[in-house]
Amino acid sequence: MNQSPRLNHVLCVDTPSATRMALHRMAYWEWGDPASSHVVVCVHGLTRQGRDFDTLARALAPHCRVVCPDVVGRGRSGRLENPLGYQLPQYVSDMVCLLARLDVEAVDWVGTSMGGLIGLGVASLAGSPVRRLVLNDVGPTLEPASLLRIGQYLGQPAHWRTLDEAADAMWQVSSSFGPHTRAQWLALSEPQTVPDGDGCKPHYDPAIAIPFKSATPELAQAGQALMWQAYDALRIPTLLLRGAESDLLSHATAVGMTQRGPRARLVEFAGVGHAPTLVQDDQVDAVRSFLLSP
Repeated sequence: MNQSPRLNHVLCVDTPSATRMALHRMAYWEWGDPASSHVVVCVHGLTRQGRDFDTLARALAPHCRVVCPDVVGRGRSGRLENPLGYQLPQYVSDMVCLLARLDVEAVDWVGTSMGGLIGLGVASLAGSPVRRLVLNDVGPTLEPASLLRIGQYLGQPAHWRTLDEAADAMWQVSSSFGPHTRAQWLALSEPQTVPDGDGCKPHYDPAIAIPFKSATPELAQAGQALMWQAYDALRIPTLLLRGAESDLLSHATAVGMTQRGPRARLVEFAGVGHAPTLVQDDQVDAVRSFLLSP
């Protein structure tokens, strides 16, 4: 079986803003049989991109069609004219365009961090095709200290001379992902860069930091209430993954998610913080057994 994904694009419309309406292209990586009726959509975290799921996709591809988009502003996708659009309403709208392009009746969703919140938004829509949901180290309540930590490096300019230098720099802000071999980390790091003169730079639009850093406590509280409302309305099988040392998803929040809404099944990984990369065998096995169960 081909062990490399196919790259495709779908046109999406910018959500209303102060500037003119426009279209942008969202890239997505596709694995497995394009005719398979079992479709798994995998969506990455805030500063990541769809190639994060290469290891998981290879494990699922013999059984499923696996689709891994680059959320707008990241990877091979386009950029928004108005940076204030880099928020959940735009991301959910884009994913609805993607689902229409895939032309399938149902999908399973794997979402890491921001990708989980996008999945929660899509799954809570009336008539949603999401039939199973994997939330990777994220829930309706996000710990403020973790958001502050992420905001300290988000959008900062960077230039690296080599991939090794880039990988080392990214490890400084991503060591909470847990132990990885050098080969694993380089494989995760390479798609995180784009050429930049005599070296490389981060693949994402630095402007994604603007709405993230402009959020007020009042907006955060209102968003949290909406996320809990969406979660409580779910009635689909839900798997909740958590790094046992996560600073974004508290253990208390995770336990609460097993007791309300879809009553998620919780799996925690020792020695990992925010967020499990779904590269290690035990993490892949947890997702694969959930998605491939009858």
